[in-house]
Amino acid sequence: MSIQDIQAEIVDEFSMFDDWMQRYEYIIDLGRGLPLIDEQYKTEDNIITGCQSKVWVHAEQIGDKIVFTADSDAILTKGIIAILVRAFSNQKPEDILAADTDFIDDIGLKEHLSPTRANGLVSMIKKLKMYALAFNAKN
Repeated sequence: MSIQDIQAEIVDEFSMFDDWMQRYEYIIDLGRGLPLIDEQYKTEDNIITGCQSKVWVHAEQIGDKIVFTADSDAILTKGIIAILVRAFSNQKPEDILAADTDFIDDIGLKEHLSPTRANGLVSMIKKLKMYALAFNAKN
């Protein structure tokens, strides 16, 4: 499935909720289902700077695709990274680099986060794109 298809699915899922309390609960549920990062990757190198809570992201290339795993010590942040992992994991580096993140605006996420969480979201996206850039350069 393409990144655009996954992003469209996420937008559809969020459109089912009437208010932001329901959406926050859904984000938290997504975080609970996040494939967790292996403890050995919870290192300073894998922490995303710019987040008020701790968020770790690990990436590895399997075949021609990047697989992301992540975790956070905050339940809402864990849900946010789960959305990004879902959108960008198991994709080719060049597709991740070319993908836009308009779906974040389409679901209204950024505008409903505190400024520090919104900055953290931007930092998470940058980190995933930086991994894609690094793997793309290797190929």
